[in-house]
Amino acid sequence: MDDEPLAEWAERRDARIGQLRAVPLVTGDGPRASHLNPDAPRAIQRWNGHLWEAHGFAANLAEARRLLFPRAETAATPEAPPKLGPGTGRHRKPPTP
Repeated sequence: MDDEPLAEWAERRDARIGQLRAVPLVTGDGPRASHLNPDAPRAIQRWNGHLWEAHGFAANLAEARRLLFPRAETAATPEAPPKLGPGTGRHRKPPTP
């Protein structure tokens, strides 16, 4: 049996501390896929190394995503594709007369 060293396991577990997740607050058996109820309120939970504890609240899926992934919102807008240089090239259209 190949056991993982305890130090590696603890390092992997500690890397997740502080991770957030959004759980929809709907009736049912448990957490559901996020796309099923996009307008349902969400409980924001934080992993403390042993269990998920309450951390916050979001009114819907869009707000929960803004809380969970703040860097995606601040990412730079995509630039325009580069313009083609001069020349005819194999796949370029010939100039119209």
